[in-house]
Amino acid sequence: MAVQEQRQDTQTPGRIIDRLIKARALLLIAALVFTLLVGLGGLTVLPAFVAFVVIAGAILLRGSALPSTEAASLYGSRSTPAIADRIVDGVISALPDPTIALTPESIVVTFNTGVRDLAPGIARGEPISFVLRVPDVLEAIRAAASNRQTRRVEFFQRVPADRWWEATVAPLSLPGDALGNDRRLVLLTLRDFTPQRRVEEMRADFVANASHELRTPLASLSGFIETLQGSARNDAPSRDRFLAIMKEQATRMARLIDDLLSLSRIEQKAHIHPDKHIDLTAIVYEVADGLAPLADERGVDIGIADQAGSLIVPGDRDELIRVFENLIENALKYGASGKRVEITLMREPVIGQARDAVASVRDYGPGIAPEHLPRLTERFYRVDITESRAQGGTGLGLALVKHILNRHRGRLTIDSKPGAGACFIVRLPLVKTEAMTEPA
Repeated sequence: MAVQEQRQDTQTPGRIIDRLIKARALLLIAALVFTLLVGLGGLTVLPAFVAFVVIAGAILLRGSALPSTEAASLYGSRSTPAIADRIVDGVISALPDPTIALTPESIVVTFNTGVRDLAPGIARGEPISFVLRVPDVLEAIRAAASNRQTRRVEFFQRVPADRWWEATVAPLSLPGDALGNDRRLVLLTLRDFTPQRRVEEMRADFVANASHELRTPLASLSGFIETLQGSARNDAPSRDRFLAIMKEQATRMARLIDDLLSLSRIEQKAHIHPDKHIDLTAIVYEVADGLAPLADERGVDIGIADQAGSLIVPGDRDELIRVFENLIENALKYGASGKRVEITLMREPVIGQARDAVASVRDYGPGIAPEHLPRLTERFYRVDITESRAQGGTGLGLALVKHILNRHRGRLTIDSKPGAGACFIVRLPLVKTEAMTEPA
């Protein structure tokens, strides 16, 4: 923003004539209107003349006031070097966070493009309170202007979306004229720390959920141990029943801890993409064979439609096994009422030269309501908590699937309707030689 020099004396004849010339169109219109009113008899000559003079005076007074563009000058005098103002404007424009320079009276001097997203209606020369209606921030601006001390304020914004901001208000002095009259500004910087706040909330939720999931089996174990030490000490049938339940609860805790550790390891390696060549088809067959006893126990048939033959993908064998163990086991447990699980292996239709390996696991159980689908891969999220715990679920299975596929540059798609079963579709990039080759 180029600096604008201080206005000269507004009462000189030359300046008055100049303003009248600039406002000649408005004055001409006013003269025509009053002439018409006098001609029609609606107004006498004297009141019309007085009204015309009042309008002309208002124009002159408006011209003598400091316009918004001049209010936006960097609070300086005619002797202030313009280059200093351009440097300040350039520095503020280059800052990554939304930043606004204000006069001590909270008038906007300049701002960078990041401010537009937060306050689209901001304009130079206008009070900041027109677009930023946060009392704590406005008070911090006034305090920083008066006592020249830096202030920090956190505030929450609900519209258009939930966001948390930190406002830093700092006094700024720029070199003034030769007499040493420094120009004083206030610099308002806004930092969006919504991602950090969301991470903190997720961490707190995670710790709370993990603690709750571990507390339940621990309480069960403690209760049965006390019972076995007391009234059931010599009761052999009760002892055997309690020991079986204790083993089940201990297994549940071990499974939960294993899932937590696996999730932590995968997150630590999220930036490292696996590069070993793995046959996805072989993995699916191996997992299906391993889960055959569970399928027989539940009375569910597992069918594999192999439409692709070998599917070679870059991946980590153990992690990909974990993906399909979770998906197929979930289908056997929660879709058992459909008595059938279908696994389909294929290559994605050619789009340019990029191709994906696609493996889908479909059950014909009760299905999943639409409102649950977006949250299924969240940690500890369950459609039915009671059913999940009865099936031995930890609430982390699909979260593990999502993180593993992200590390493999793959993706998971879930398609389900109540009463029509659910289909979980895994897409993974084929190695380049495979992607260019048609199946036999």
